[in-house]
Amino acid sequence: MKNYKKRTIIFNVFRFNSETDHLPHYKKYEMEVSQDEVVLDILNRIKWEFDGSFSYRRSCRHGICGSCAIKVNQKPVLSCKENVFHLADMFGDELTLEPQDEKRAIKDMVIDKKNFWQKYSSVKPYLVAEVQSHPTKENIITQEEADMLDEADYCIQCGNCFYACPAVGANEDYLGPAALLKAFRFNADVRDESRSERLDIVNEPGSGVWDCVKCYECAEACPKELSPISKITKLHNQIFEDGKALNNVATRHAVGFKSSIKKHGILDEGELVRYSEGNIGVLKHLPEAYAMWKKGKIVMPWDMPNSKNLDEIKKLVDIASTVEF
Repeated sequence: MKNYKKRTIIFNVFRFNSETDHLPHYKKYEMEVSQDEVVLDILNRIKWEFDGSFSYRRSCRHGICGSCAIKVNQKPVLSCKENVFHLADMFGDELTLEPQDEKRAIKDMVIDKKNFWQKYSSVKPYLVAEVQSHPTKENIITQEEADMLDEADYCIQCGNCFYACPAVGANEDYLGPAALLKAFRFNADVRDESRSERLDIVNEPGSGVWDCVKCYECAEACPKELSPISKITKLHNQIFEDGKALNNVATRHAVGFKSSIKKHGILDEGELVRYSEGNIGVLKHLPEAYAMWKKGKIVMPWDMPNSKNLDEIKKLVDIASTVEF
């Protein structure tokens, strides 16, 4: 019989009922946990062994439905997938369990995800195509065409990337990584006929792909390891490919970034600002530029060095460039 390891762990659990509580509070539960238990087991035990009023979402227990997503010590997790011992090894023997977004808590781990689903729905997250009412054969695509989806069809809409995204927190209009990943998923599908309309949606300044700050938090948060940021980058390329790129700060920033790397092998941050915002735009950044210059973060234009491997970097940029900016 297998000898299961056990350890005592304290769970500091977010508790809140929007119908009765003015503010949330945290309650501690001390448990002996075995090595095979996942976070969902702990949520179940809190409800079954300590407090029957404790609320959370769950369904499939197989990492497919996405409903049991929460945060453990601020790390977005899928409760049914994340082993408690692994988390304790990472954070210690006291773990804090919180909902994905405390500001939207309805009851304990249950949050109002209206904002997530509204933005998700706005990108037309479904296949748009003329289909026969009585087809006589399957609509088969090649393996190469399927590979173009880049596994974006594996997204389970758990919302972890969305609620981990700082741009979503700072900009209520931003669509967020989950919606943008799904827009890419159907734009990359050769059967779909609504690519142009979706690109117009995600190209919108203030809400679309250009408001991604490229912090990679979405890639860290995704339990399926789909890297939404890479799909957002591919949406950038689709916008350029289809001639929909507007001449604004965001697109000039993308063009200037590539130009700077190809010219120097490293990023010339001062020139990037001038390229993106123009000579007049540079003036409003002079205080920050001076502070950065004093700390050695940027150099004067005439002192800008080139990478020792510039020729190799230029070749890599040319190889990686699939789109004309």
